[in-house]
Amino acid sequence: MPGIYLHIPFCKQACHYCDFHFSTSMDLKSRLVDALVAEMDLRAAYLEPGATIETVYFGGGTPSLLSAAELDQLLTAINNRFSVATDAEITLEANPDDLTPAKVRELSASPVNRLSIGLQSFHEPHLRLMNRAHSAEESGTAVRRAQDAGFESISVDLIYGVPAPDHSIWEADMAAAFALQVPHLSCYALTIEPDTVFGRQLRKGKFLPPPDEFVARQFEMLLAEMARHGYEQYEISNFCRPGRESRHNSAYWAGVPYLGLGPSAHSFNGHSRHATLANNPRYVAAVLDEGTVPATVEVLSPVDKANEYLMTSLRTARGCDLNYLRDQLDTDLPATRAAYLAQLQTTGLATLEAGCLRLTDAGKLLADHITLELFQAA
Repeated sequence: MPGIYLHIPFCKQACHYCDFHFSTSMDLKSRLVDALVAEMDLRAAYLEPGATIETVYFGGGTPSLLSAAELDQLLTAINNRFSVATDAEITLEANPDDLTPAKVRELSASPVNRLSIGLQSFHEPHLRLMNRAHSAEESGTAVRRAQDAGFESISVDLIYGVPAPDHSIWEADMAAAFALQVPHLSCYALTIEPDTVFGRQLRKGKFLPPPDEFVARQFEMLLAEMARHGYEQYEISNFCRPGRESRHNSAYWAGVPYLGLGPSAHSFNGHSRHATLANNPRYVAAVLDEGTVPATVEVLSPVDKANEYLMTSLRTARGCDLNYLRDQLDTDLPATRAAYLAQLQTTGLATLEAGCLRLTDAGKLLADHITLELFQAA
């Protein structure tokens, strides 16, 4: 069943690794919330008529910068315009420094029932290196405060592959996260994107990322520790206690339609992708003053659909169903890529059982490369 994503493009400060769309100016925040509501009306027909919304996700940016009134305005607008399941998963991304006692009380009194907290690290020098707004002490305090307020569904983010002399900081970060007993963790390798502070520092020789072998070793450590603590890896970067997956993100990887609202948000209806302009002033002006949503639309060809399924399914524990790929997407990998499929198995990078191709732990390190090798030419 479909979901709704709302992009809240505001942050207190710019993290040095982040290339998501955001602004550190709050001048347009109230108008942008109004524009999000107006966009719901403009795009009400995007999803199938009568579809029940199973998940709502506030991403960003920093959605925890929304006031209680702004959050209520958006959730009320959704409920007034869509059929929302009574047990819908409603997630809000939050930074630890925003989760004050008053803020947590506001959120616990709202329909939000899942928090995704961007800790990134418990090591103060790494937080300063990444230009995070919170302290190492606030990392743990924010999670415990949310737990004390009754939030049972909490996810925390960690970043590995940060420059360090050895792996001891990463080991300590994992241990601190496990000690919090949260049901879900998302762990990402530090990626240096060109249009970020780290990217610019890299070009000037002022930032030196660790070697690939260092990052790969930390990923291997992550897999071992997650298994030891009873977490399942249901997607390459996502781990949970049994049955505690993110329903919203799982729907993305399963190709379920969703409506994305706000500047830079993407939408998918099974046939095309809709990408809204990543510009706050132009988005607000277009939606509120002109009654249009500035966006580009890409109609997916059969090859596009096959490649998207390959890309998303191979990242998940369920793997790629080759029979579905053949019967529904007209792509017969065993017929066209038999040699490469055999190579993946003999080198221990993938398994092929009952028509399902799954990456091994070694293969997950090379997931992007393997996926590109399997992509179909247009």
